[in-house]
Amino acid sequence: MARNKAINVKIATTKIITALESALAKLEADYATQSVNEAKYNKAVEKWKAEVFEFAMANVKKSFNLRTNYRSYNNTLNVDFDLTVPEKDMPVEPERDFEFLHASTYRESKKELSNAIRILKMTDEETVNTSTYNAVSEYL
Repeated sequence: MARNKAINVKIATTKIITALESALAKLEADYATQSVNEAKYNKAVEKWKAEVFEFAMANVKKSFNLRTNYRSYNNTLNVDFDLTVPEKDMPVEPERDFEFLHASTYRESKKELSNAIRILKMTDEETVNTSTYNAVSEYL
């Protein structure tokens, strides 16, 4: 059975300010490089889609559950089929190796970090209590 005991520690204000400033710098750098990272990811996804297409065409004779849909208004034919494929044979789908931040999330996080740094720089206290640390710990 877990016990919930509060931890009561004092942390140097300068250490918290330094950690928050580095978290803010990292947030800004990540957001600045996000468009480049997203472009690389999108390019990798397009390459993967082409690999999946080539794989499906090479194995179309093994397909089952064939479905077709002809749209006469724009003369398109949609062909859909299923393949049972061992996982080792499938091309590996790329994953993001970065966290995508929406503009609103970025602005909100930047504002909260900046406010916390500003407030902590105004204090005369040499240490920060646990409740204050808990309020800013999500950014560290």
